[in-house]
Amino acid sequence: MLQVTPQMKILVATQPVDFRKGIDGLVRLCKQTLQEDPFEGTMFVFRNRRGTALKALVYDGQGFWLCQKRLSEGRFHWWPTAGESDSLAQSLAAHQLQVLFSAGDPGRTRAAPDWRPLRKTG
Repeated sequence: MLQVTPQMKILVATQPVDFRKGIDGLVRLCKQTLQEDPFEGTMFVFRNRRGTALKALVYDGQGFWLCQKRLSEGRFHWWPTAGESDSLAQSLAAHQLQVLFSAGDPGRTRAAPDWRPLRKTG
């Protein structure tokens, strides 16, 4: 079963993808274009050109999961651009991904900061 955990690295591709690509085509895109290793457990999220569908690709240690969501109406209005981060992919937190999957704006979500261990003083 596919699980999205707060510890997962999630990358959203800033450029639209040809949705005729399957697992092998998206894995190649992760390696060659995004310069990321898809076998490390990173979840990659892609959008089609019209903004009506998303694909999520993740390796779970045994094989790849490829999930697709197509909206019955409307579009995914929020999407990062390469100009915002000068990168081909933008990182998202797990709670932001859930908002994106609901066609919302993950940039407007507010959550507690990530937990960090306290430093021993004295």
